[in-house]
Amino acid sequence: MAQSDADAGSTDGHVDHPLVTPELLEQRRYQRELADQALDDHTLVCLPTGLGKTTVSLLVTAERIQDAQWKSLLLAPTKPLVQQHAEFYREALKVPDDEIVVFTGEVRPAKRSDLWADARVVIATPQVVENDLVGNRISLANVTHCTFDECHRATGDYAYNYIAERYHEDASDPLVTAMSASPGGDEEEILTVCENLGLREVAVMTEDDADVAEHTHDTELEWKRIELPETVLEIRDAINEVVSDRLAQLKEVGVTSTTQPDVSEREIQKIQGKLSELMDNDQSEGYSGMSLLAEVRKLRTAVTYAETQSVEALRRYFERQKEAARSSGASKADQRLVSDPKVMEAMRKAENFTDLHPKFRQTRMLLAETLGIENGERVIVFTESRDTAETLTDFLSDHFETEKFVGQSDTEGSEGMTQTQQQETLDRFRAGEFEVLVSTSVAEEGLDVPEVDLVLFYEPVPTAIRSIQRKGRTGRQTEGRVVVLLAEDTRDEAYFWKSRQDEQRMEDELRTLKSVAGQLESKLGGEQAGVDEYNDGQSGGERGEAPGEDGPDGDEGTASSGNDAGPSDAQRQPSEAPNTGERSEADGQTADSDGQAGLDAFADGATGEDEDETADVPDETKGSTPEPHADGDETVAIVADQRELDSTIARDLSTREGVQTELETLAVGDYVLSDRVVVERKTVEDFLDTLTGGDRSMFEQVGDATRHYARPVVVVEGGDLYGERNVHHKAIQGALASLAVDFGASVLRTNDEDETADLLETVARREQEESDREVSVHGEKQAKTLGEQQEYVVASVAEVGPVTARAMLEQFGSVEAVMTADEDALKEVDGVGDVTAQRFRDVVGSEFEG
Repeated sequence: MAQSDADAGSTDGHVDHPLVTPELLEQRRYQRELADQALDDHTLVCLPTGLGKTTVSLLVTAERIQDAQWKSLLLAPTKPLVQQHAEFYREALKVPDDEIVVFTGEVRPAKRSDLWADARVVIATPQVVENDLVGNRISLANVTHCTFDECHRATGDYAYNYIAERYHEDASDPLVTAMSASPGGDEEEILTVCENLGLREVAVMTEDDADVAEHTHDTELEWKRIELPETVLEIRDAINEVVSDRLAQLKEVGVTSTTQPDVSEREIQKIQGKLSELMDNDQSEGYSGMSLLAEVRKLRTAVTYAETQSVEALRRYFERQKEAARSSGASKADQRLVSDPKVMEAMRKAENFTDLHPKFRQTRMLLAETLGIENGERVIVFTESRDTAETLTDFLSDHFETEKFVGQSDTEGSEGMTQTQQQETLDRFRAGEFEVLVSTSVAEEGLDVPEVDLVLFYEPVPTAIRSIQRKGRTGRQTEGRVVVLLAEDTRDEAYFWKSRQDEQRMEDELRTLKSVAGQLESKLGGEQAGVDEYNDGQSGGERGEAPGEDGPDGDEGTASSGNDAGPSDAQRQPSEAPNTGERSEADGQTADSDGQAGLDAFADGATGEDEDETADVPDETKGSTPEPHADGDETVAIVADQRELDSTIARDLSTREGVQTELETLAVGDYVLSDRVVVERKTVEDFLDTLTGGDRSMFEQVGDATRHYARPVVVVEGGDLYGERNVHHKAIQGALASLAVDFGASVLRTNDEDETADLLETVARREQEESDREVSVHGEKQAKTLGEQQEYVVASVAEVGPVTARAMLEQFGSVEAVMTADEDALKEVDGVGDVTAQRFRDVVGSEFEG
């Protein structure tokens, strides 16, 4: 490939390129070198945090999209990071702002499809792009550059892997740039990331490189040891006695050999596995043991609060546990925990403790030193616990101008921050409107938090990657300082030393990676040779996209706002289609330890899972006529329920030649293969749960499928149906007989997801190619009563679903009255919120756009 224009520097020390805003980007040799390497092949770019990986990607993008027929795609794991990249690209690229678009779950699918067509640069969360690819809403054919930011996430079943596979297969002229400051802990991990993303080159710069060293400054790292007060130790010891007691009871069951309160998370996982086996065999010890284990987890969280956070945070946690124990659905574990004498003693001591936690006192001293004596301007305090973040914000506000920065999800007793609030807070922090930002882990990964004079870790971070990300907040332009508070003889010490060892190892390995990059490239080149052959044989044409009817655009967070949130899949009844849509995306936060779940993740050294903040409302497909694909054969359409993205089936089908997948939130079934065939998929575990757990939803779902489709199919997927669990064979046979005889459903068996995908494609081809049938998510028209027809008419508008339709008809008395009701009247119906009411009125009252 010819040398890029990015390599041509300007006389004033700024990047000179036809598509880069003049006199904006500083000319840095190491960025230029990395961009040139990335332009040559699919490349992993490794660069320490804060040194401009995104600039490298932008230079490559600018080179690749000079021809207006091409576009680029940049993927980032969180919404705030997506927004940050979009702001940078709009400022730095000489491309109209409206051609640089953002794809998150807050942009409805129909809108995304329209935006994609005219965009030059798309910046998106991976889950949304995955959904759009599976749903056939977008094509990667003319994407000439795809960037995977924070690419170390490309492991397991993360959406990056599927997108990379599709990109290499579908794009006419693909080029991948993967970016990370910390790509993996060892060569095997790095190779896995490279193989998953189809990378063949490795470009590494470290702070040892002279060109990089010119732009870095020393970041002083120090740690402050904190001695816990006697009362706090007494609280901890009282709770630990209860932990030991519960472990002793579990030891009697035979699922553990330890009673030590500092039991490792690995041991807890082993205990849970053994208890699950007992439960599968219907042994009562399994159920009682699982209840004891739930107590152990809660108690360990309480110990973590006491040792490493604050007594005030512990009191908040205890209050939540007491509220849970008083609720109508309280578990035995909740009730035992709060009534145990030792726990009650610890709670009394916590209530009577009025002194400051020593970490609070040390935090105040360090801030006074930085902002007062040293005339510093800004400080960030990181903590794992939202309780601590809020308590610390209240405490520091008496002495400094302080604000909190937490994730978007609301937790009990704590309101989250919207994306707009987060951005406004960062903007005011940059502008110097306040001096201290107290943040949970939401701000640590890649987000452009302003430079600060001090980064204070309220507790050690248990992973090297997160530690590196946080330390990147300081020391970019001037010397910075990083301080870690460490409570002596607590989990803090273990995490601190683990973090230091891992971080040193990663620094060493990044240097090693640089020295052995050629060897890695050799390994990757051999394994990727087939990709070149495949791409060389492609015509570059787009996959056929389904002609579908897109729903109206909506407001941000439509699917999860107000009364519009639907039931979970586990609670879904066959006649009730939730208004939620696509697989959730990251919302800019890892779990903020808002009580047990987050602190457990912290205590165990985990980062937590990204939470679902908003979900798409899918397009509605009334009927699809398959189109011919490249070899002239007919393309078959398969409509998959959004929730089926938890399996690999829909993604597998979407990569098959001659198969066109579409995504919907289906009221009936998991897959629609024609206007008469709907498939309800059950794993063996799900099927047996129906027989042992008193959950009759499978029969209700199949009954509903029978009313809408002439040929319902039940696929039972998995291993030994009769030997998987201790369920009598006659009970299993009775259930199968009921499905076939009582409901008229065909019951088919598959061994795994691959076989299920094969079966779905086979049935779809028989229906659509041999029988010339169309696909309809509403099924065949059946002979219905007047009431059923009325429900059907209302349910089809704005996807309100049968249950809500029935409620609306009961409220207004007729279809005509429902259709003429205004938004305020509609919102009086149970289950209808602002978004549903507005969407309903848009569909009914808007002029037709042919």
